[in-house]
Amino acid sequence: MAKKQKTEKAVEPLIEKDFEEVMVETPPVVKQPKKEIVAKTAPTKENKWEIKNRTYLLKSHKKPLSKLIKSAGIYYFDEEAGYERELKYCENQRTSFVDEMVGDQRLSHIIFRNGALVVPKNKVVLQKFLSLYHPHRDKVFYELKPQVIAQDELVDINLEVDALIAARNMDIDMAEAVMRAEIGSKVSKMSSKELKRDLLIFAKKNPALLLDLASDADVQLRNFGIKATEMGILKLSQDQRTFSWGSNNRKLMNVPFDEHPYSALAAWFKTDEGMEIYSNIEKRLN
Repeated sequence: MAKKQKTEKAVEPLIEKDFEEVMVETPPVVKQPKKEIVAKTAPTKENKWEIKNRTYLLKSHKKPLSKLIKSAGIYYFDEEAGYERELKYCENQRTSFVDEMVGDQRLSHIIFRNGALVVPKNKVVLQKFLSLYHPHRDKVFYELKPQVIAQDELVDINLEVDALIAARNMDIDMAEAVMRAEIGSKVSKMSSKELKRDLLIFAKKNPALLLDLASDADVQLRNFGIKATEMGILKLSQDQRTFSWGSNNRKLMNVPFDEHPYSALAAWFKTDEGMEIYSNIEKRLN
């Protein structure tokens, strides 16, 4: 019995020791700080900048041999900062803002030769200085943008094509009305071919005006009144204030003050009384 008790006592501390060695202390859970979500800033002029060669031209039609553009002592209002910042162009600096410059500031001249200045793509500071910040941009000089010029030319070409098509498809009465508004009473002595030719020339020279006249509802009515007056069906008084019948001088209408007589007559033809007179004159003209 003595040996059995001694064996049990020897086993117990060995088990406890092994158990203590197996136990692993769990590390405390550390909460990671949440990452702040930083809002992306809107793209600025600087971020959108395209690296390329740029050409600048003087706005004046004159092209002097050389013209010096101010490169110092000028300011640009920074909307983000909320104040004016001094500008200066120095070739040895990476910025044109004086408050961002580091070290010596060696001022550089900006000279237009024969009305033009070509700035290579490696002169980014000078390009931004001229295109974005200089107070004389679009006043004394401007950046040549071929894509903008091409777009404007395309609009003009399309307008001219539309006017030429409208002139070609225009009937002879409408052509006479449009050309009468342009050249006056000479239209009455022109043949139909001469009228069509001059109409196409007019469409090419001034397409916008031709399209405006073609879409004017009163232009035919004015032409109608002028033709009736030239043929003696209607009579316009010397003071250009009264229209009357040419046959018996019976007064038809008074021209309102400060209004063109034939514009007033065209508006009057749209009234109930004027529509009856219009139908009467139309029968006589035919």
